[in-house]
Amino acid sequence: MLHAPFQLNLRHLQAMLAVREHGSVSAAAQRIGLSQPALTQAILKLEEQFGHALFERRADGMLVTPVGDQVAERVDAALGHLTSGAKTLANGAVRPERRMTLTQLRAFLALADSGSFAAAATATGMSRTAAHRAVGDLEEAAGETLIDRRGRGVNLNSSGRRLARGTRLAVAELAAILVELGLHPEGALISLGVTPTARALVVPEAMARMATETDSAAFRVYEGNWSELVEPLRDGVIDLIVGEVPNYEISDLAQKPLYEDRLIVVGSSRHPLATRENASLHELAAYPWIVGLPNSPVRNAWEELFAGRALPRAPIECGSVMINGRLLTSCDFLTLLNPDQAALPIRSGLLAQIGAPLAHATSTIGLTVRRSWRPTKVQQRFLSVLQEVSSHDDSYTSRRERLVADWN
Repeated sequence: MLHAPFQLNLRHLQAMLAVREHGSVSAAAQRIGLSQPALTQAILKLEEQFGHALFERRADGMLVTPVGDQVAERVDAALGHLTSGAKTLANGAVRPERRMTLTQLRAFLALADSGSFAAAATATGMSRTAAHRAVGDLEEAAGETLIDRRGRGVNLNSSGRRLARGTRLAVAELAAILVELGLHPEGALISLGVTPTARALVVPEAMARMATETDSAAFRVYEGNWSELVEPLRDGVIDLIVGEVPNYEISDLAQKPLYEDRLIVVGSSRHPLATRENASLHELAAYPWIVGLPNSPVRNAWEELFAGRALPRAPIECGSVMINGRLLTSCDFLTLLNPDQAALPIRSGLLAQIGAPLAHATSTIGLTVRRSWRPTKVQQRFLSVLQEVSSHDDSYTSRRERLVADWN
């Protein structure tokens, strides 16, 4: 049986879709240019790999089974991603993806991820010669070069990056078939990006709950700011981002708010304003600020806080909570933080919240996913758990206090 998506044959998958569309082997064979015996063998091979009948054989043709329909939906999406990645190839060849193989694409992705043929060969179990040949054959199928060779290393060119994105998304769809049919030994991989505002409480709590519910979920977590994670999301390296969500529509991405946090002004516990119950904007503007990077949600909130007046001096733009925390304890800087980010250092006495949470400086925490993403059942359950954790009856304040107590 099948254990990895790269064991599949793209021509066989295309044949399956043709049979599903036309309802018979003869009509499908004529459509895709295969002989009827070859197409019949392709379907039998797929059924052997998936361990399920994909079609019901009838006197009047082939009727797709429920499992076959489930597989076909994923295959159709996978081939669509691959077509999208290949259609912008500069030479204008017609459907170059039809000449590609998953062996070639496997070597290509490994090369894209590692940056060298030696590392790609190790990652795929190929010889270095075989990896070179596979990528060379892929470039021949594409009709143009996909990589720039620089000494011992390589980089993808623009065509290569587009094809790599389409390939990753296609492979993710094929891998989801294995998960849904119980063929993947590690279960469903949940690959997520987490911003600093979500990593302190929401994501760990959701992951812990999933771990107690099922052993069929595996996690791969990447940290970074939203702007650092959005391209890996589009590339299919990660499937969702948990953190701040932009306040504008993005054509290829979908956003779902989980909860809204009112940001707080934070400074050193020795800051001159630390003992003030209420600090005016005039007083806050008198001190230097550490602000988020341009166009980040926290940066936008800071600019909104001082809308209509001159912005305070902000000599440091930084999205690292660790660096900002160190700067705050050393100087009279101020910054805006999500309450979850500040809970532990405030409790430890290093930092102080200055004034009440800001009603007009909020941060919406939520999910960002590709509009084309089709989560597996386990991935969908994780999304539900994230929503349950975020809408828990307990207040976030009390939950932060429990978190800090656990740490101490």
